[in-house]
Amino acid sequence: MGAGEKAEIVIRADGNAEIGAGHLMRCLTIAEQAGERAHVVFWCADEASAALVQERGYEALVLGTNYQDMVSELPRLEYLVKERGGPRIILVDSYFVTAAYLRALGVYGGVYLLEDMPGHIWPVAGVINYNAFAQRSGYEAVYGQCGGNGSAPDTGQRIKLFVGASYAPIRSQFTGWDYPVKEQVWELLLTTGGGDGENIAGKILERLEDMECKIHVVSGPYNPHGAWLAAYALGHPRVTVHQRVEEMARLMLQCDLAVTAGGTTIYELCALGVPFVCFSYAENQEALTEFVGGQGIGLYAGKYHLEAAGTLEKIGQQARRAAADQELRRKMSRKARMLVDGHGAARLADVLVEAWHERAEDLRPCATENPGRGL
Repeated sequence: MGAGEKAEIVIRADGNAEIGAGHLMRCLTIAEQAGERAHVVFWCADEASAALVQERGYEALVLGTNYQDMVSELPRLEYLVKERGGPRIILVDSYFVTAAYLRALGVYGGVYLLEDMPGHIWPVAGVINYNAFAQRSGYEAVYGQCGGNGSAPDTGQRIKLFVGASYAPIRSQFTGWDYPVKEQVWELLLTTGGGDGENIAGKILERLEDMECKIHVVSGPYNPHGAWLAAYALGHPRVTVHQRVEEMARLMLQCDLAVTAGGTTIYELCALGVPFVCFSYAENQEALTEFVGGQGIGLYAGKYHLEAAGTLEKIGQQARRAAADQELRRKMSRKARMLVDGHGAARLADVLVEAWHERAEDLRPCATENPGRGL
Protein backbone atom coordinates (compact mmCIF):
# COMPACT_ATOMS: atom_id res chain seq x y z
CA MET A 1 0.00 0.00 0.00
CA GLY A 2 2.23 2.76 -1.26
CA ALA A 3 1.94 6.47 -0.61
CA GLY A 4 0.47 6.99 -4.08
CA GLU A 5 -2.36 4.49 -3.58
CA LYS A 6 -5.86 5.91 -3.37
CA ALA A 7 -7.48 6.04 0.04
CA GLU A 8 -10.76 4.14 0.41
CA ILE A 9 -13.28 6.48 2.04
CA VAL A 10 -16.91 5.69 2.77
CA ILE A 11 -19.34 8.50 3.64
CA ARG A 12 -22.56 7.61 5.45
CA ALA A 13 -25.03 10.48 5.04
CA ASP A 14 -28.59 11.21 3.95
CA GLY A 15 -30.61 14.11 2.60
CA ASN A 16 -34.36 14.43 2.21
CA ALA A 17 -37.34 16.74 2.68
CA GLU A 18 -37.35 16.20 6.45
CA ILE A 19 -33.68 16.85 7.21
CA GLY A 20 -32.74 18.90 4.13
CA ALA A 21 -29.67 18.49 1.95
CA GLY A 22 -27.08 20.03 4.26
CA HIS A 23 -25.54 16.78 5.50
CA LEU A 24 -24.97 15.47 1.99
CA MET A 25 -23.75 18.79 0.62
CA ARG A 26 -21.04 19.28 3.21
CA CYS A 27 -19.90 15.67 2.78
CA LEU A 28 -19.80 16.09 -1.00
CA THR A 29 -17.63 19.16 -0.48
CA ILE A 30 -15.15 17.12 1.56
CA ALA A 31 -15.17 14.38 -1.09
CA GLU A 32 -14.41 16.92 -3.80
CA GLN A 33 -11.42 18.21 -1.86
CA ALA A 34 -10.06 14.66 -1.53
CA GLY A 35 -9.98 14.60 -5.34
CA GLU A 36 -7.82 11.99 -7.00
CA ARG A 37 -6.23 10.98 -3.70
CA ALA A 38 -9.27 8.93 -2.70
CA HIS A 39 -11.95 6.60 -3.97
CA VAL A 40 -15.12 7.82 -2.26
CA VAL A 41 -18.36 5.84 -1.95
CA PHE A 42 -21.52 7.13 -0.28
CA TRP A 43 -23.83 4.86 1.71
CA CYS A 44 -27.36 6.33 1.75
CA ALA A 45 -30.60 5.09 3.27
CA ASP A 46 -32.80 5.86 0.27
CA GLU A 47 -32.90 6.52 -3.47
CA ALA A 48 -33.49 10.27 -3.09
CA SER A 49 -30.26 10.73 -1.13
CA ALA A 50 -28.31 8.56 -3.56
CA ALA A 51 -29.64 10.50 -6.56
CA LEU A 52 -28.25 13.76 -5.18
CA VAL A 53 -24.85 12.12 -4.71
CA GLN A 54 -24.86 10.59 -8.18
CA GLU A 55 -25.65 13.96 -9.73
CA ARG A 56 -22.24 15.07 -8.42
CA GLY A 57 -20.54 12.09 -10.07
CA TYR A 58 -19.97 9.91 -7.00
CA GLU A 59 -20.90 6.30 -6.42
CA ALA A 60 -23.81 5.84 -4.02
CA LEU A 61 -25.06 2.58 -2.56
CA VAL A 62 -28.70 2.52 -1.42
CA LEU A 63 -29.24 0.66 1.85
CA GLY A 64 -33.03 0.63 1.59
CA THR A 65 -33.41 1.42 5.30
CA ASN A 66 -34.98 4.00 7.60
CA TYR A 67 -32.49 6.85 8.02
CA GLN A 68 -33.79 7.40 11.56
CA ASP A 69 -33.05 3.81 12.63
CA MET A 70 -29.40 3.38 11.82
CA VAL A 71 -28.80 0.26 13.93
CA SER A 72 -31.21 -1.65 11.68
CA GLU A 73 -28.92 -1.13 8.70
CA LEU A 74 -25.93 -2.92 10.22
CA PRO A 75 -26.68 -6.33 8.61
CA ARG A 76 -26.76 -4.64 5.21
CA LEU A 77 -23.48 -2.86 5.92
CA GLU A 78 -21.84 -6.14 6.93
CA TYR A 79 -22.73 -7.56 3.52
CA LEU A 80 -21.33 -4.50 1.73
CA VAL A 81 -18.09 -4.61 3.66
CA LYS A 82 -17.52 -8.31 3.01
CA GLU A 83 -18.15 -7.66 -0.68
CA ARG A 84 -15.46 -4.96 -0.74
CA GLY A 85 -12.50 -5.84 1.42
CA GLY A 86 -9.51 -3.78 2.50
CA PRO A 87 -8.94 -0.96 4.98
CA ARG A 88 -11.28 2.01 4.87
CA ILE A 89 -12.12 5.24 6.63
CA ILE A 90 -15.81 5.89 7.30
CA LEU A 91 -17.14 9.43 7.71
CA VAL A 92 -20.58 9.50 9.36
CA ASP A 93 -22.81 12.58 9.22
CA SER A 94 -26.20 12.02 10.86
CA TYR A 95 -28.16 13.21 13.87
CA PHE A 96 -29.48 9.67 14.36
CA VAL A 97 -26.27 7.89 15.31
CA THR A 98 -26.04 5.93 18.54
CA ALA A 99 -23.01 4.67 20.43
CA ALA A 100 -24.03 1.09 19.58
CA TYR A 101 -24.17 1.90 15.87
CA LEU A 102 -20.78 3.62 15.83
CA ARG A 103 -19.19 0.85 17.86
CA ALA A 104 -20.46 -1.77 15.40
CA LEU A 105 -19.38 0.33 12.43
CA GLY A 106 -15.88 0.57 13.86
CA VAL A 107 -15.36 -3.12 13.13
CA TYR A 108 -15.36 -2.24 9.42
CA GLY A 109 -13.01 0.76 9.46
CA GLY A 110 -11.78 3.86 11.23
CA VAL A 111 -14.90 5.93 12.00
CA TYR A 112 -14.91 9.73 11.98
CA LEU A 113 -18.07 11.47 13.16
CA LEU A 114 -19.25 14.88 11.95
CA GLU A 115 -21.40 16.32 14.74
CA ASP A 116 -22.93 19.69 15.56
CA MET A 117 -23.71 19.43 19.25
CA PRO A 118 -20.94 18.66 21.77
CA GLY A 119 -21.48 16.81 25.02
CA HIS A 120 -21.43 13.16 23.94
CA ILE A 121 -18.58 10.68 24.23
CA TRP A 122 -18.51 8.58 21.06
CA PRO A 123 -16.63 5.30 20.40
CA VAL A 124 -14.91 6.55 17.23
CA ALA A 125 -11.44 7.30 15.87
CA GLY A 126 -12.13 11.00 15.40
CA VAL A 127 -14.74 13.66 16.14
CA ILE A 128 -15.30 16.71 13.91
CA ASN A 129 -17.25 19.76 15.04
CA TYR A 130 -16.60 22.77 12.83
CA ASN A 131 -19.03 25.08 14.58
CA ALA A 132 -17.73 28.48 15.60
CA PHE A 133 -19.16 28.07 19.10
CA ALA A 134 -17.42 24.72 19.68
CA GLN A 135 -14.44 24.86 22.03
CA ARG A 136 -11.57 22.39 21.76
CA SER A 137 -10.90 22.78 25.48
CA GLY A 138 -14.44 21.62 26.18
CA TYR A 139 -13.97 18.52 24.01
CA GLU A 140 -10.64 17.75 25.65
CA ALA A 141 -12.28 17.99 29.06
CA VAL A 142 -15.12 15.63 28.05
CA TYR A 143 -12.93 13.05 26.34
CA GLY A 144 -10.34 13.34 29.05
CA GLN A 145 -12.83 11.50 31.23
CA CYS A 146 -12.22 8.38 29.11
CA GLY A 147 -9.44 6.82 31.11
CA GLY A 148 -7.78 10.23 31.42
CA ASN A 149 -6.17 9.99 27.99
CA GLY A 150 -8.91 10.99 25.53
CA SER A 151 -9.56 7.41 24.45
CA ALA A 152 -12.86 6.03 23.23
CA PRO A 153 -15.07 4.17 25.70
CA ASP A 154 -14.95 0.37 25.37
CA THR A 155 -12.23 0.41 22.67
CA GLY A 156 -9.42 2.27 24.42
CA GLN A 157 -8.64 3.94 21.08
CA ARG A 158 -7.31 7.47 21.34
CA ILE A 159 -9.76 9.92 19.75
CA LYS A 160 -8.58 12.68 17.45
CA LEU A 161 -10.41 16.00 17.76
CA PHE A 162 -11.01 18.50 14.96
CA VAL A 163 -12.86 21.42 16.47
CA GLY A 164 -13.66 24.97 15.38
CA ALA A 165 -14.59 27.07 12.34
CA SER A 166 -11.25 26.39 10.63
CA TYR A 167 -12.79 23.03 9.66
CA ALA A 168 -16.03 24.44 8.21
CA PRO A 169 -16.46 22.41 4.99
CA ILE A 170 -17.48 25.03 2.47
CA ARG A 171 -16.93 24.77 -1.26
CA SER A 172 -13.91 26.31 -2.98
CA GLN A 173 -16.19 28.71 -4.89
CA PHE A 174 -16.51 30.72 -1.65
CA THR A 175 -12.82 31.63 -1.38
CA GLY A 176 -10.73 34.37 -2.97
CA TRP A 177 -13.39 37.05 -3.47
CA ASP A 178 -13.31 40.78 -2.70
CA TYR A 179 -16.74 41.83 -1.42
CA PRO A 180 -17.54 45.57 -1.31
CA VAL A 181 -20.26 46.67 1.13
CA LYS A 182 -22.43 49.07 -0.84
CA GLU A 183 -24.06 52.20 0.52
CA GLN A 184 -27.53 50.86 -0.23
CA VAL A 185 -29.08 47.41 -0.20
CA TRP A 186 -30.22 46.83 -3.76
CA GLU A 187 -30.54 43.04 -3.65
CA LEU A 188 -31.36 40.65 -0.79
CA LEU A 189 -30.85 36.89 -0.55
CA LEU A 190 -33.33 34.68 1.32
CA THR A 191 -32.46 31.05 2.08
CA THR A 192 -34.12 28.70 4.56
CA GLY A 193 -32.45 25.33 3.92
CA GLY A 194 -33.04 22.43 1.57
CA GLY A 195 -36.33 21.23 3.07
CA ASP A 196 -38.40 24.08 4.56
CA GLY A 197 -41.49 21.98 5.14
CA GLU A 198 -43.25 24.90 6.88
CA ASN A 199 -42.66 27.35 4.01
CA ILE A 200 -40.72 29.69 6.27
CA ALA A 201 -39.34 31.39 3.15
CA GLY A 202 -42.87 32.27 2.06
CA LYS A 203 -43.72 33.71 5.48
CA ILE A 204 -40.53 35.79 5.50
CA LEU A 205 -41.26 37.07 2.00
CA GLU A 206 -44.56 38.44 3.26
CA ARG A 207 -42.65 40.38 5.95
CA LEU A 208 -40.14 41.80 3.45
CA GLU A 209 -42.35 42.53 0.44
CA ASP A 210 -42.42 46.29 1.08
CA MET A 211 -38.60 46.60 1.12
CA GLU A 212 -37.32 48.56 -1.88
CA CYS A 213 -34.94 45.92 -3.20
CA LYS A 214 -34.82 42.80 -5.32
CA ILE A 215 -35.25 39.57 -3.36
CA HIS A 216 -33.59 36.33 -4.46
CA VAL A 217 -35.15 33.23 -2.86
CA VAL A 218 -33.26 29.93 -2.90
CA SER A 219 -35.63 26.96 -3.08
CA GLY A 220 -33.75 23.76 -2.20
CA PRO A 221 -34.13 20.38 -3.90
CA TYR A 222 -36.43 19.04 -1.18
CA ASN A 223 -38.64 22.11 -0.75
CA PRO A 224 -42.29 20.99 -1.00
CA HIS A 225 -43.41 24.61 -1.41
CA GLY A 226 -41.48 25.38 -4.58
CA ALA A 227 -44.70 25.84 -6.56
CA TRP A 228 -46.04 28.30 -3.96
CA LEU A 229 -42.85 30.34 -4.14
CA ALA A 230 -42.94 30.35 -7.94
CA ALA A 231 -46.56 31.56 -7.88
CA TYR A 232 -45.68 34.28 -5.37
CA ALA A 233 -42.85 35.49 -7.60
CA LEU A 234 -45.23 35.79 -10.55
CA GLY A 235 -47.25 38.30 -8.57
CA HIS A 236 -44.22 40.17 -7.22
CA PRO A 237 -41.81 41.24 -9.98
CA ARG A 238 -38.98 42.08 -7.54
CA VAL A 239 -38.88 38.45 -6.31
CA THR A 240 -36.87 35.78 -8.15
CA VAL A 241 -36.91 32.11 -7.11
CA HIS A 242 -33.73 30.09 -7.75
CA GLN A 243 -33.78 26.29 -7.82
CA ARG A 244 -30.80 23.92 -7.95
CA VAL A 245 -28.27 26.74 -7.67
CA GLU A 246 -24.79 25.54 -8.70
CA GLU A 247 -22.94 28.86 -8.32
CA MET A 248 -24.23 29.89 -4.92
CA ALA A 249 -21.20 32.08 -4.26
CA ARG A 250 -21.97 34.25 -7.27
CA LEU A 251 -25.58 34.64 -6.20
CA MET A 252 -24.50 35.61 -2.69
CA LEU A 253 -21.96 38.10 -4.01
CA GLN A 254 -24.68 39.67 -6.11
CA CYS A 255 -26.62 40.49 -2.92
CA ASP A 256 -26.03 43.25 -0.39
CA LEU A 257 -27.73 41.49 2.52
CA ALA A 258 -28.92 37.97 3.30
CA VAL A 259 -31.59 36.45 5.52
CA THR A 260 -30.69 32.86 6.37
CA ALA A 261 -31.52 29.96 8.64
CA GLY A 262 -28.69 28.45 10.66
CA GLY A 263 -26.36 25.91 9.09
CA THR A 264 -23.52 25.78 6.60
CA THR A 265 -24.95 28.76 4.70
CA ILE A 266 -23.82 30.99 7.56
CA TYR A 267 -20.21 29.88 7.07
CA GLU A 268 -20.48 30.44 3.32
CA LEU A 269 -21.75 33.99 3.85
CA CYS A 270 -18.99 34.60 6.38
CA ALA A 271 -16.26 33.44 3.99
CA LEU A 272 -17.52 35.90 1.37
CA GLY A 273 -18.21 38.72 3.81
CA VAL A 274 -21.91 39.11 2.92
CA PRO A 275 -23.76 40.69 5.90
CA PHE A 276 -26.73 38.68 7.11
CA VAL A 277 -29.69 38.29 9.44
CA CYS A 278 -30.04 34.77 10.84
CA PHE A 279 -32.52 32.69 12.81
CA SER A 280 -32.88 29.07 13.93
CA TYR A 281 -35.68 26.70 13.00
CA ALA A 282 -34.39 23.66 14.91
CA GLU A 283 -32.64 23.10 18.23
CA ASN A 284 -29.34 22.16 16.60
CA GLN A 285 -29.19 25.61 14.94
CA GLU A 286 -29.66 27.61 18.12
CA ALA A 287 -26.05 27.71 19.32
CA LEU A 288 -24.60 28.92 16.02
CA THR A 289 -27.18 31.62 15.35
CA GLU A 290 -26.96 32.90 18.91
CA PHE A 291 -23.15 32.87 18.75
CA VAL A 292 -22.85 34.91 15.54
CA GLY A 293 -25.46 37.34 16.86
CA GLY A 294 -23.65 37.73 20.17
CA GLN A 295 -20.31 38.30 18.44
CA GLY A 296 -21.69 40.91 16.04
CA ILE A 297 -20.90 38.68 13.06
CA GLY A 298 -24.55 38.75 11.98
CA LEU A 299 -27.89 39.98 13.29
CA TYR A 300 -29.86 37.38 15.26
CA ALA A 301 -33.66 37.26 14.92
CA GLY A 302 -34.65 34.41 17.21
CA LYS A 303 -35.88 30.82 17.34
CA TYR A 304 -38.58 30.20 14.76
CA HIS A 305 -39.29 26.70 16.08
CA LEU A 306 -40.15 28.08 19.53
CA GLU A 307 -41.63 31.47 18.69
CA ALA A 308 -42.58 31.68 15.03
CA ALA A 309 -44.55 34.93 15.03
CA GLY A 310 -42.01 36.86 17.11
CA THR A 311 -39.08 35.58 15.01
CA LEU A 312 -40.77 36.53 11.74
CA GLU A 313 -41.45 40.00 13.09
CA LYS A 314 -37.85 40.41 14.22
CA ILE A 315 -36.50 39.18 10.87
CA GLY A 316 -38.33 42.05 9.21
CA GLN A 317 -37.05 44.53 11.79
CA GLN A 318 -33.43 43.35 11.61
CA ALA A 319 -33.40 43.30 7.80
CA ARG A 320 -34.59 46.91 7.71
CA ARG A 321 -32.08 47.88 10.39
CA ALA A 322 -29.20 46.40 8.40
CA ALA A 323 -30.42 47.93 5.13
CA ALA A 324 -30.47 51.38 6.70
CA ASP A 325 -26.96 51.19 8.24
CA GLN A 326 -23.99 50.73 5.91
CA GLU A 327 -21.47 50.96 8.75
CA LEU A 328 -23.21 48.13 10.60
CA ARG A 329 -23.02 45.98 7.49
CA ARG A 330 -19.33 46.82 7.08
CA LYS A 331 -18.56 45.76 10.66
CA MET A 332 -20.44 42.49 10.25
CA SER A 333 -18.70 41.76 6.94
CA ARG A 334 -15.26 42.33 8.47
CA LYS A 335 -15.92 40.14 11.51
CA ALA A 336 -17.43 37.39 9.37
CA ARG A 337 -14.38 37.11 7.14
CA MET A 338 -12.14 36.85 10.19
CA LEU A 339 -14.14 33.80 11.35
CA VAL A 340 -13.94 31.60 8.22
CA ASP A 341 -11.08 31.31 5.71
CA GLY A 342 -12.83 28.85 3.39
CA HIS A 343 -10.26 26.01 3.56
CA GLY A 344 -12.02 23.76 6.09
CA ALA A 345 -13.11 21.11 3.56
CA ALA A 346 -9.53 20.74 2.33
CA ARG A 347 -8.32 20.29 5.91
CA LEU A 348 -10.91 17.58 6.57
CA ALA A 349 -10.10 15.80 3.31
CA ASP A 350 -6.46 15.75 4.41
CA VAL A 351 -7.50 14.29 7.77
CA LEU A 352 -9.42 11.42 6.16
CA VAL A 353 -6.82 10.61 3.52
CA GLU A 354 -3.99 10.65 6.05
CA ALA A 355 -6.05 8.50 8.43
CA TRP A 356 -6.49 5.89 5.70
CA HIS A 357 -2.75 5.77 5.00
CA GLU A 358 -2.02 5.41 8.70
CA ARG A 359 -4.53 2.58 8.96
CA ALA A 360 -3.15 0.90 5.85
CA GLU A 361 0.36 1.14 7.27
CA ASP A 362 -0.79 -0.42 10.54
CA LEU A 363 -2.22 -3.36 8.61
CA ARG A 364 1.04 -4.08 6.78
CA PRO A 365 2.78 -7.35 7.73
CA CYS A 366 5.36 -6.59 10.40
CA ALA A 367 9.08 -7.07 9.69
CA THR A 368 9.18 -10.48 11.36
CA GLU A 369 6.40 -11.71 9.12
CA ASN A 370 8.04 -10.29 6.01
CA PRO A 371 11.83 -10.67 6.22
CA GLY A 372 12.23 -9.03 2.83
CA ARG A 373 11.33 -5.64 4.30
CA GLY A 374 13.73 -3.47 6.19
CA LEU A 375 12.90 -1.91 9.52
